Amino acid sequence: MSSEGNIKLLSELGKYELININDGEKYDYLQNNDLVIDDEGNIKFLIVNLGSGKLGFFGGSKDFLEIPWECVKKIGSHTIILDAEENQIKRATL
Repeated sequence: MSSEGNIKLLSELGKYELININDGEKYDYLQNNDLVIDDEGNIKFLIVNLGSGKLGFFGGSKDFLEIPWECVKKIGSHTIILDAEENQIKRATL
């Protein structure tokens, strides 16, 4: 495996917390959320699960945010920093 300092493994990124600097919102860790990847292997969206509470196990509705990957501004040592305006975030309930 390469020893380049700028490479991150997906298994490591799962432990990174998502933070939107636009509104200060914390979105839990990447491993509790999801990524949408297109046919060419490009990351398009972060899917943020807002229903991480225990009630989700009992069939309650689940709320999600779809945040464009372009809103990712920096991947730090333990955080993924987003700068997403409200009009860039799509909300959905399942």
